[in-house]
Amino acid sequence: MKRALYLLSGGLSGFFIVVIMLIILAQIVGRLFGFIVPSAEDFSGYALAASTFFGLAYTFREGGHIRVNLAIQRLPESWQRPLESVVLFLAFLLLCFASYYCAYMVWESYDFEEVTHGYIPIPLWIPQVPLAVGMIAFNLAVLDSLIDNLRGITPHYRVREDEDANIDLSEDQERA
Repeated sequence: MKRALYLLSGGLSGFFIVVIMLIILAQIVGRLFGFIVPSAEDFSGYALAASTFFGLAYTFREGGHIRVNLAIQRLPESWQRPLESVVLFLAFLLLCFASYYCAYMVWESYDFEEVTHGYIPIPLWIPQVPLAVGMIAFNLAVLDSLIDNLRGITPHYRVREDEDANIDLSEDQERA
């Protein structure tokens, strides 16, 4: 179930990248034939935001986010897991705050019937929904890693980081 959520999040992120490409392609073809694609820049921007926010959970799960763990690595082994739990807990709290306000922003836009500014006015809550959903998925991914860490299980992003580090060491040894 959790794996499906992360894969869906990553798949939606990739889908919106394809949407951006198709919009740009339509603009190029349109210019060749003398017509414009109305609100293409707006829709590309919405797709970029959707791709970014949908990609957060998947990227976190796969160990793709940049983490500065120089300080944690230098601590004794017995301190590393508790400190990692504290950091994940603080990240979870921050993401709860961000998720709440993203969802609140969507609700406010819906409640006040706000529309986008451009050639094609659409209800503003529609392009905002992927931001809220992506943020909530990211929040769940951090909570999942926090629970794993508290249970003594190495979080999935750490497993991926260790795999990448081992691959880098292997390549360095082959070059030497």
